[in-house]
Amino acid sequence: MRRGRVAVGMSGGVDSSAAAALLLEQGYDVVGVTMRHLPPEAANSCCSLEALVDARRVAKKLGIEHHVVDVEAPFAEHVIHPFEEAYLAGQTPNPCAQCNRYIKFGALWDWAAAAGADAIATGHFARVVRARDHWELWRGTDAVKDQSYILYTLGQEDLAHVLFPLGEWTKAQVRAYADEQGLVTAHKPESQELCFVAKNDYRRYLAEHRPEAEAAGEIVDTAGRRLGQHAGVAFYTVGQRRGLGVHAATPLYVVGVDATANQVVVGTHDEALAREAEVALVRYPDGRLPGDVAGTVRVRSHAKETPARWHPLGADRAAVQFTPPEWAVAPGQVAVLYDGPHLLAGGQIDRVTA
Repeated sequence: MRRGRVAVGMSGGVDSSAAAALLLEQGYDVVGVTMRHLPPEAANSCCSLEALVDARRVAKKLGIEHHVVDVEAPFAEHVIHPFEEAYLAGQTPNPCAQCNRYIKFGALWDWAAAAGADAIATGHFARVVRARDHWELWRGTDAVKDQSYILYTLGQEDLAHVLFPLGEWTKAQVRAYADEQGLVTAHKPESQELCFVAKNDYRRYLAEHRPEAEAAGEIVDTAGRRLGQHAGVAFYTVGQRRGLGVHAATPLYVVGVDATANQVVVGTHDEALAREAEVALVRYPDGRLPGDVAGTVRVRSHAKETPARWHPLGADRAAVQFTPPEWAVAPGQVAVLYDGPHLLAGGQIDRVTA
């Protein structure tokens, strides 16, 4: 039984390969799509020639069409350039969230809709749940692999045509299934690298691509006393301890990065605690603006959630109050609000109050 045409974003990894196979097994008319973000010679992981070849081999094995879509220009505009500018401004960006918004679920849907597809799908570990009158974004059931955090930018218009076939699966189950299906990616190692940053060394990347990042300045403590010299504010992030080159009786951490003053501020562990943060560019996947909400908030991809209250400040800003205070909350990173497994809101951390 034909259940509709689905364009599956295939990165050449095991998750997207298994997602395509599973949808085909469920009766969907599946077409594979690999998004080419970068020239093959300049890319890691998902954009490498090896990844492209693996995606094609999986598509051939499954007997489905496979297409390559060039998204190099929008990827540079919406992901690479903002990533560089954020670091130069003393922030710590999360480029994957923006890639999801503009590329994996933006450009992919544009291509799919034009090609006559009814939906798009990826290998993300997350769930779309139909409520009475709207769609909701939920965590994947595998707590270790859950990727809902970086999908907070999806709205109702996205969730209405997105499928996450692996939302109820564990990573071990995915590998076992891919192996049963005879997919060449079944035991492929998982990549944790940014696709455009070689060896995940963002400092070297910035030094090569934005030499103005290497503007030395002062390292000061929270009282403004000079303790040393930094190599450029872009190379430091809140919570960082190593590589400061500052000696003190107690361990010191980066507690703030001031690009305007060209200063890196360091302090004790307790001085890196935040009571409140203001969040910008807020998105509400449910498509509705809530009032004050008490839930749990995650402020880094792999951080544990902490109890917090989310207070909207208009349509696209919010104040987040942490109880107890949260450690190392970095401007530029993402704060996401959950009510149990249900992702309610997310946005970019803009200002932090100690």
